[in-house]
Amino acid sequence: MKKLLLIRHAKATHESGYIDFDRPLKQSGMQDAVLMATLLKGQLQIPEFIITSPALRTKTTAEIFANHFKLPAPGEDKKIYEASENTWVKVINSLPDEYDFIGVVGHNPGISQILYYLTSQLKEMPTCAVAIIAFENDTWQSISEEDGKLIHFDSPKG
Repeated sequence: MKKLLLIRHAKATHESGYIDFDRPLKQSGMQDAVLMATLLKGQLQIPEFIITSPALRTKTTAEIFANHFKLPAPGEDKKIYEASENTWVKVINSLPDEYDFIGVVGHNPGISQILYYLTSQLKEMPTCAVAIIAFENDTWQSISEEDGKLIHFDSPKG
């Protein structure tokens, strides 16, 4: 059985002077990431490993979660940045099988699309939203459309 924690990056600045890839988190975004990590930790929903898009806002979000969970530094996968649904499937199918519970920090619209693809649950993922999907599958490579069951969803907006 595998579990996937999808995390949309926390709120980032839209100020001019930054290319999209280098947009930093706002102070409110950092607070939201701490809040969501604290809530998950309190529910003992702690992944074994976190992987993230290399964009600054996702890396910072992933680092906040990893620090709260006392995990090693997050891994990076450049395919997650601006990932389409097909790319998301490839990312998930290539996750390391030695982990049964992995967190992935990414961006919209792809993260909302993959949530729907895997669970048939139509949910918008606002900034710093978290979704946990459980799979009966024994390997990440075997996961495909509608294989997952959404077992937890939360966001700082409530």
